[in-house]
Amino acid sequence: MEKLNLPTYSFNIKLIEQRKYIFDFIRKKYVILTPEEWVRQNFLKYLVDEKKYPASLIFVEKEFKLNNLSKRSDAVVYNRSGNPILIVECKAGSVKIDQKVFDQIARYNMKLNVDFLIVTNGLEHFCCKIDYENKKYLFLKEVPEYKNL
Repeated sequence: MEKLNLPTYSFNIKLIEQRKYIFDFIRKKYVILTPEEWVRQNFLKYLVDEKKYPASLIFVEKEFKLNNLSKRSDAVVYNRSGNPILIVECKAGSVKIDQKVFDQIARYNMKLNVDFLIVTNGLEHFCCKIDYENKKYLFLKEVPEYKNL
């Protein structure tokens, strides 16, 4: 798989009927290894290992309704009170992070109302804190540690 702009992690990968599967340590099951899944698994490892996010407070492919449509966010991080505080949207490394990607995560946030948004393609990572009072996004230089959310 593609080298990402993240630390190198070790994963359990297996081949089943000519398809590669990666063990998702959050969902505790093997999932098809797509380029987007590669980014997601690496970024989740980064959040847990480097930024000390509790794996038990991360939900992968969190489903919710938005305008009567079923949507799934790549990952949602919760605080210890059970409230969502951060959404992660992952794209394959070949996908350019553009306004459409930010619009997608902003739509998801209309339902979840979190304070932080992260968009990554594994090569570029954008993290912003939402200033609801002034209705603007404050882009951060790096992803904050969990204790600082």
